[in-house]
Amino acid sequence: MSRTENLLVIGGVAGGMSAASSFKRARPDAKVTVLEKDGHISYGACSLPYYIADVVKDIQDLIGFTPETAMKERGIDVKIHHEATKIDPKAKIVSVTDLQNNRTLTLPYDKLVIATGGVPIIPPFGGIALKNIFTIRNINDGLAIKKFIDEKAPKQAVIVGGGYIGMEMAESLHSRGLKATVIEKMDRVLGTMDAEIAQIVEKKLNEMNVSLQKETSVESFEGNGKVEKVVTDKGAFPADFVILAVGVRPNTDLAAQAGITMGARGAIGINAHMCTNIPDIYAAGDCAETIHLVTGGKTYIPLGSTANKQGRVAGENAGGKETTFEGVVGTAVTKIFNLEVARTGLTALDAEREKLDFFSTTIKNRSRASAYPAGKPITITLIAEQQTGRLLGAQMAGEEGVAHRIDTLATALYHGAGLEDVARLDLAYAPPFATVWDPILIAANVALKKLRAKG
Repeated sequence: MSRTENLLVIGGVAGGMSAASSFKRARPDAKVTVLEKDGHISYGACSLPYYIADVVKDIQDLIGFTPETAMKERGIDVKIHHEATKIDPKAKIVSVTDLQNNRTLTLPYDKLVIATGGVPIIPPFGGIALKNIFTIRNINDGLAIKKFIDEKAPKQAVIVGGGYIGMEMAESLHSRGLKATVIEKMDRVLGTMDAEIAQIVEKKLNEMNVSLQKETSVESFEGNGKVEKVVTDKGAFPADFVILAVGVRPNTDLAAQAGITMGARGAIGINAHMCTNIPDIYAAGDCAETIHLVTGGKTYIPLGSTANKQGRVAGENAGGKETTFEGVVGTAVTKIFNLEVARTGLTALDAEREKLDFFSTTIKNRSRASAYPAGKPITITLIAEQQTGRLLGAQMAGEEGVAHRIDTLATALYHGAGLEDVARLDLAYAPPFATVWDPILIAANVALKKLRAKG
């Protein structure tokens, strides 16, 4: 009788639970164990700003399923509050600490998936250990911030970082009646986007009385036991609490100690099958690199959608299938007050770093036909290759119609489309939804004229 194969997954949530579930589907008789050092294994972290804003009323609405339902419905043994501390690839065992019972154990594996995710970047600022300085990465972070606001009724907060999370939290805190100050060391918010789009967001922040301090560097936090002000190179800002939103790094210490090769931006190096350099060890999610389909190179883009897809591929391959994850084009969308802001592919900043010969085009149009009431302005920037006209990327901002339009251009990028391909797209038209020449088509045609004029 053959021995039951054993899959061990380090880390739950998107990458880990997707890997465990897809492996179990491929190998129903196999044993699957997931280690999660936290108390939650499946939740929507992207909804945390809306829970803090009280738009999402119940934290349970963010939870996908529990350890109990994982076992009952999927046959997956989830060990919460268990932290993997060492991987021994030769012996194929993982050392584990049971955090609740303060004991250690070792677990064997036949196949191992590392899905340790990402961790917030916490710069070594002076006073970083003061109370009421929060990060926002997991459910516990969201619960702590919400509890603090509900119980302490603070008046003013400082958000360090003007990226996606910083912008979403600015809206969240504003909706709770707090005065929010955003400190950003770059010359714009949303540093992964180009100036034309960032300026629209900055104008909206100004309209909503969110104080924005650009090109400003935090030096320290000060206070008597708890944070009271944020000291920068341009002065101090009072704060009842602070949100650190300066980015995420891959959580790879465990993998590195096991001799696993690191890749882009210090993430775990993997191939298209999610395999690491060590046999029978896979990686997926925010701890792992991926391929950027526009450049063809390796990159690190920590997104929940990517983690789910990578986890599925890792689990299927661990289960004996031959599945590949081709990569991403870097598509993202966020809501900032009543603005929809999105990007896909490369920005001009990205193209410069890649040393590509490119040009950009920005147009402004309407989301709906002019005769139809309630249409809103929409701004689109396209990035294209100078010699070939190949689409390299797009960014958009507007009060409506952005989220679904960026997906159209993401699809075009996935298939390597050029400006002429985009300009010929047969897009749906009706006055309540679009103009007869959709803004995407207008942007592509304006870019084509610029390309031909330079050619």
